[in-house]
Amino acid sequence: MTKSLLSLIAGTLAIGTVLWLAPGSGFGQEEPAGPPGGRGGARRGGFGGRGRAPLPPPGPVKRMADGKPDMQGYWNAANNGGAVFEVQKHPRRLQSLPAGEGAIVDPPDGLIPYTPEYAAKAKDNFENHLADEPELHCYESGLPNQMYRQFGFQILQPPGYVVMNWEFMHAYRIIPTDNRPHVLPASTKLFMGDSVGHWEGDTLVVDTTNLNDRTWLDSAGNIHSDQMHVVERITPVNDRTIKYEATIEDPKAYTKPWKVAFDFTRNAQPNYEIMEFACIEGNQDVRHYTPDEGGTAKESKKK
Repeated sequence: MTKSLLSLIAGTLAIGTVLWLAPGSGFGQEEPAGPPGGRGGARRGGFGGRGRAPLPPPGPVKRMADGKPDMQGYWNAANNGGAVFEVQKHPRRLQSLPAGEGAIVDPPDGLIPYTPEYAAKAKDNFENHLADEPELHCYESGLPNQMYRQFGFQILQPPGYVVMNWEFMHAYRIIPTDNRPHVLPASTKLFMGDSVGHWEGDTLVVDTTNLNDRTWLDSAGNIHSDQMHVVERITPVNDRTIKYEATIEDPKAYTKPWKVAFDFTRNAQPNYEIMEFACIEGNQDVRHYTPDEGGTAKESKKK
């Protein structure tokens, strides 16, 4: 982990990045070799990194018995333009959020096309309510936020399903791939929504409805309503890279649909395992969680 990133963590209030970044390097930096035996999430263990021999060229996409792409294994979504901090393009550092490109590819300006009402709500979140970030209080991230968590996740493909299992917050998705209709009534709202999928060639298309409005899109307070609808396209391009894109529409919060896109990279570390993630609301062990930053003092802030 770089000194600059450690400095960021030390200066962070409760944006949740303290909880998220401590175990890993993330965000496109070279990754150190994992611990002996490759156990757990304390090191990201992806391709490349210091002290490793050059890898051969990527191989072709592997196939399941039914001919569909075999995406099973461990993956990481760290190279996403810093979307975990802010999904929008943010060329300047703002408070404890580092500058970044974000993950929005449409519209071209990289910004969420908010309605005036929701633009004002997002602004108020950033200026006055960062301590209300849902993950800080141990809630799941929702969509598409969960998909750009920088912690590792696993894909499994039992017959008729694609299952995703994250280290972060014990989140998971069980996605049927038989193009079945949504079965939940519109009044039922969930953190991860109701996802159904189907294959279009080598692309898994996932349609998610029934999302609640209690999740944020990032650590900067960007939001949505309970009318959000997400359509994801998940396409393996070789044996170590999956292209991910999601189109987000929400007639209550946005003036038009918008899209994020980035890659998942396979974790090649032998014997890698997802470790149990323990979230403690309030995160009492953070040294710099002090009264003038919105928390309860643990030690006096040094001037």
